[in-house]
Amino acid sequence: MLQPPENKNSTPTASNPNSYVPVKSSSAPIEQATIGRSLVIKGEISGAESLFVDGRIEGTVNIPEHRVTVGRNGVVTADVNAREVVIMGKVHGNIICSDRLDIRSEGSVTGDVVVQRISVEDGAILKGSVQVQAAEPRSKQPQQPAKPAEAPKATVNDPPKAAAAAIAGA
Repeated sequence: MLQPPENKNSTPTASNPNSYVPVKSSSAPIEQATIGRSLVIKGEISGAESLFVDGRIEGTVNIPEHRVTVGRNGVVTADVNAREVVIMGKVHGNIICSDRLDIRSEGSVTGDVVVQRISVEDGAILKGSVQVQAAEPRSKQPQQPAKPAEAPKATVNDPPKAAAAAIAGA
C-alpha cells in the first residue's frame, strides 16, 4: 500500500529541529479607536471603525457598521447606535444594535435597548425595556421567494384532494 504523504513531510521536520515556519494569519488587521481612561468627551462621536471606551463619554455615539466596547472603567452617558455593543462598564442611555448586544457580568445598562440578539451574563445589570427585532435583510429575503412557492403548492395539492374525494366517494 502507499504511504500517506504526511509521513514524508514529517521526516525532514524532525531532522532539522531549528527550522521555523511562521503561521500565516488570514485575518485582516483590526482597526479600533480607543478612548483612554483619563479622557472625557462631550458631544457626538461617529466613525467607520470600532471604538473601545475606557474613559467617559457624554452625548451620542454613532458607529453603525462596527463594534462599540465599553471597558471596565468606561462610563457612557449617551445614546449608542452600533452594529455590535459589548458592555463591561456603565452605560446610561438608549442602545440600538443592528446585530448583537453583550452585557458582561460587570456591566450595567440603564436605558431602552433595540437589538437583534442579546446576551446578559450573570451579575450584569439591565434597567429598561428590551425590544428584540428580526434581521431586516433575512426576513425580507425569505418572504419574497415564499410567495411564489405558495401558489404552486396550492395547485399541486388541489388535484390530490380532488382525487382523494373521488376515491372516498366511490
